[in-house]
Amino acid sequence: RQERDYFFEAGMNGVDWEAVRKKYAVLLPYIASRYDLTYILGELVGELSNSHTYVNGPVGNGRHLVNEGLLGVDYELDPASGDYRFKKIYPGENWDPQARSPLTEPGLDVKEGDYLLAVNGRVLKSPQSPDQMLVNTANQTTAITINSRPSLDGARTIAVKPLADEFQLRMNDMIESNRRKVDAATNGRVGYVYLPDMEDEGLNEFVKQYYPQIRKEGLIIDVRYNGGGFVDQLIFERLRRILAGMESARNWEIGSGNTIPPVVFHGSIAAITNQYAASDGDIFSEFFKVYKLGPLIGERTWGGVRGIRGMMPLIDGGSVSRPEFSVYGLDSKWVVENHGVEPDIVVDDRPDDVVRGKDAQLDRAIQEVMKQIEAHPESLPPRPPDLPAYPDKPGL
Repeated sequence: RQERDYFFEAGMNGVDWEAVRKKYAVLLPYIASRYDLTYILGELVGELSNSHTYVNGPVGNGRHLVNEGLLGVDYELDPASGDYRFKKIYPGENWDPQARSPLTEPGLDVKEGDYLLAVNGRVLKSPQSPDQMLVNTANQTTAITINSRPSLDGARTIAVKPLADEFQLRMNDMIESNRRKVDAATNGRVGYVYLPDMEDEGLNEFVKQYYPQIRKEGLIIDVRYNGGGFVDQLIFERLRRILAGMESARNWEIGSGNTIPPVVFHGSIAAITNQYAASDGDIFSEFFKVYKLGPLIGERTWGGVRGIRGMMPLIDGGSVSRPEFSVYGLDSKWVVENHGVEPDIVVDDRPDDVVRGKDAQLDRAIQEVMKQIEAHPESLPPRPPDLPAYPDKPGL
């Protein structure tokens, strides 16, 4: 009934919805568990061949979730000793609880290459893994024993508070690594902004990254793996601003005048997308092309823009979604759904290249933005010279 009464079009994508109901109803007597019901409901809504048709069982659904502590590091095994050392310690933004890095807290003095020898007094040796030893330690004060060499002699024990989730920490490292790559490749002329989704986190990341780089000559907007949401037009409102004039004052530093409209980017832009840019990540990719902001680079997007406004709860704690909204163009044709957005420049990030640290899509975006800069250089107009006495014409 939820799909029948709220699906974005009454025609139900051409499916005889009552016939579909009868087709799957014959399976109901054979349901032995909530897993079976969830599976059948999933098959049922799958007949619509539509994105955002989700079916969930009750929260947890009887599963026992493991509390796993994480130290914000990559480990490396020393085969000779059977001990683990910290191959990489991810830098954190320790003022943000979601982005703190446990081993970088003040006073700990932990370095890459140090060995993790024990957790809460239990000695760690291969084939045990650090993850096994850190079960049930997330957000709990935990004693770890470390040393600069694979020996308990001279080791020291420190108190840390492991994370429950490293996603923000690792994403920040990816963003900063890409920003530095772009900065180095362009001698500081081009900025880089990554948008993980089109919700509150995506807006926060946009503000955090965009405004400090607004005076660059070029900008790369990266929406690969974007999880969707609904704020694309809030971001486009900033990206589509056009420099119309300048204002200045006597005591401002020369060249630091305010733009009209305020905080407008005046330069060349490119965007990167891929097959994992979904929902409003699809829509952002589509309208980046519609607004002609610059080349869209990468791979065809996910292709799901018939969206929802949350999940409908069921009586047992499960839920279903109902796609209520869709997108169409000025030619009155549906767009993107079940196809995705074709980039202007197709570039495949091959898995073997990715493993080696190569990012062909980002490399091509750098090339394209620099081409635009060289072909059409943009800069803020300088302040006019001081006026002479009694000028003949206004503005001279």
